[in-house]
Amino acid sequence: MQRYLSVFLAVLIAVSAFAPVTAGQSHGETASTVDCEFPLEVTDATGETISLEDAPDSVVALQPSDAQTVFEIGAEDRLDGLPYSQATAGLDRGDRTNVGNGFSINHERVADLDPDLVLAANITSEEDIDQLRNAGFTVYHFREAGSLDDVRDNVITTGELTGECDGAEETVDWMDEQLEIVDRALEGEDRPLVYYAMGDDGTTAGTETFIHEALTTGGVENIAERADIGWYEQINSEIVISEDPEWIIHPDARDEPPIPDSVEATTAYQDDHVFAVNANHISQPAPQVVYAIVDIVETVHPEAYEAASEELETANESDNEADESTDESGESGESAIPGFGMPAALIALLAAAGVVVRRR
Repeated sequence: MQRYLSVFLAVLIAVSAFAPVTAGQSHGETASTVDCEFPLEVTDATGETISLEDAPDSVVALQPSDAQTVFEIGAEDRLDGLPYSQATAGLDRGDRTNVGNGFSINHERVADLDPDLVLAANITSEEDIDQLRNAGFTVYHFREAGSLDDVRDNVITTGELTGECDGAEETVDWMDEQLEIVDRALEGEDRPLVYYAMGDDGTTAGTETFIHEALTTGGVENIAERADIGWYEQINSEIVISEDPEWIIHPDARDEPPIPDSVEATTAYQDDHVFAVNANHISQPAPQVVYAIVDIVETVHPEAYEAASEELETANESDNEADESTDESGESGESAIPGFGMPAALIALLAAAGVVVRRR
């Protein structure tokens, strides 16, 4: 049963990496020209043309990752429904309607809200998408995200759909600023070999996942690359022992690290180089993945982190000052990073296995 659960978790992590994709970019470049002009026509993952005459006044998020992104870009004032789970516990759910738990969707509650736009992460089943569309609702089904560029596109697309392009661009700018600081700090640094332990059965994140890019951006080498693993797959423990990683990193989704017993023979385990990163940050294709990257740098490259920490803190303080700024009318200005709520549908299931959330 434990092995079955681990595999099931891995599958859900894989599909949780699904998000909108437009065009790729490097640090400091916005994914595409953000278009907040309406009427708007866009094509989603199903090939459906989504048409919006005006910016939506009422939005429903079917998955925690959808809700989180809406909060992050500052469009939460129009978010009327979202799933209630551990993955959204950090969001200001207020009196917003509970439309599910991130896995099953309450179609009647969605219908009662009569939203102008329904956001559906790719983990949402096609049956749910079809049922809502057949009921007359406009549903945007997001595409797969396998890189940090795709995470940026996730933000940009959500901004275009909700008419919150400024917040989306500012969020992407913040991500790029943080990652540029990290890149400079890691110049010339060695990259120790890391085993990313996702499950007791040896499941890890391969080279075609955004988690892989988060790891490598944090200044480590992912052992999955040596094992020719592309997606979320099991790695043979003999390979792990043979390659002998210097570090083991795992999401803090359970009280006990999901490390196979056989891997305890590695140098990483013997030297207690086992590091838990916030599962909500590392497991979701959303802006808070930057926090996971910084955590990796701080733990694995403490001297490089110390050199960059003041610059990172200054960048965050600038964002905090933006939160508290006021416009000419005296009303509070919106945050450049409007909110980093708890992430998506995957974490809801991880919670059932004993989630321990650690926020920076």
